[in-house]
Amino acid sequence: MSDRVILHSDMNCFYANVECFHRPEIRDKPVVVGGHEESRHGIVLAKNEIAKRFMVKTGEALWQARQKCPGLIVIPPDYQLYMKFSRMARDIYYDYTNQVEPFGPDECWLDVTDSMNLWCHDPLIIAREISERVKAELGITVSIGVSWNKIFAKFGSDYKKPDAITVISRENYRDIVWNAPVEDLLYVGRATKRKLNAAAIFTIGELACAPRGMLVGRLGKMGAVLQDFALGQDQTPVKVLDPQSSSVEYLIKSMGNGLTAPHDIVHEQDAKALVYLLSESVAQRLREHHYRAQTVSIGARRGDNDLTGYMRQAALPAPSCITREIADCAFELLATAQPFNEQFPLRSISVRASKLVADYTPVQLDLFLDEEQRYKREQLDHTIDEVRRRFGNTSVQRVVSLQDESLRDTDIKRDNIVHPIGFFAR
Repeated sequence: MSDRVILHSDMNCFYANVECFHRPEIRDKPVVVGGHEESRHGIVLAKNEIAKRFMVKTGEALWQARQKCPGLIVIPPDYQLYMKFSRMARDIYYDYTNQVEPFGPDECWLDVTDSMNLWCHDPLIIAREISERVKAELGITVSIGVSWNKIFAKFGSDYKKPDAITVISRENYRDIVWNAPVEDLLYVGRATKRKLNAAAIFTIGELACAPRGMLVGRLGKMGAVLQDFALGQDQTPVKVLDPQSSSVEYLIKSMGNGLTAPHDIVHEQDAKALVYLLSESVAQRLREHHYRAQTVSIGARRGDNDLTGYMRQAALPAPSCITREIADCAFELLATAQPFNEQFPLRSISVRASKLVADYTPVQLDLFLDEEQRYKREQLDHTIDEVRRRFGNTSVQRVVSLQDESLRDTDIKRDNIVHPIGFFAR
């Protein structure tokens, strides 16, 4: 059985390069896309290659970036524009295969195995053509990795940047992949790196050759998974994508939204306003995707020097997509865990709905719940959704969400970017 041919295409400095394409006057200047400083979201979200030369890093505060690069140009994010470019890039990918799997807005895997006979059985021809088309049609560059599995293809797209193509083959992966730091492997984060380093595992090759039992003992089942990744034994398929939908129909396991508040939250009414605002977005997304949640969780990060955080969760009495039920549960969790005073200020809050079931799933009625009232509330929420679709998400707002004036014009559902899709979410 012959190997698969997998490409991983990663659009370089995506947000920043899209902005530079739209603003020719700043293309030769250091540019970052940054959050709103007045809303305490002032961090670098993306930087162009010129800013990168000044050692500007994604995730650092904008004031730190300006110290490194005094002439830095900061552009606020335009997520609708970025999603438009993401869809246009995928339209190009569809010309080569219908097996296109997004990994966030700027990355995609492509399985071109069945297309190889159209390109002389040379994956480099496909990779070069995709690279040139994205550059010519979208004005941005991509780095592409080519391999027989998704993990090494992803490694290849990260190996050389920008505007590069790297082939990771069975002949060269020991020289290229195995000599790289272990943290360069997908899903080896900071905590996993520390555990592996403590076991004298510093390279991907050392991970590949480590005793499997030791890895499982230190990392659980992920130890075995990561070793398979390091050995190039990933058999995960590239999920077939409907070109008309421009999205993959993953099995959605949870939906959530979080927000850093414009000011530290020390009063109960301000906390309740933010919780309801977040719950409104979560519940609306549940209804749009025809789900109901069985569990609600609340996450909070305090405004102290250490930015300590915690999370609490609870089961709902019945699966629900009703805003009020999700919000009431989330706020009760927060109020139980959090004293509202200046000694324990809150910096950010998140609300998540999980253990999802389809809204057509039969549910046992509960004698202790007013099912008729619940039905009316859900229908009212659907009606409000329709109004918001026509006139915007802030056209109908709950009184409780208006208690904090700094949040009144906040559209969490519109302004929150979709996070990268998990490799295991299927």
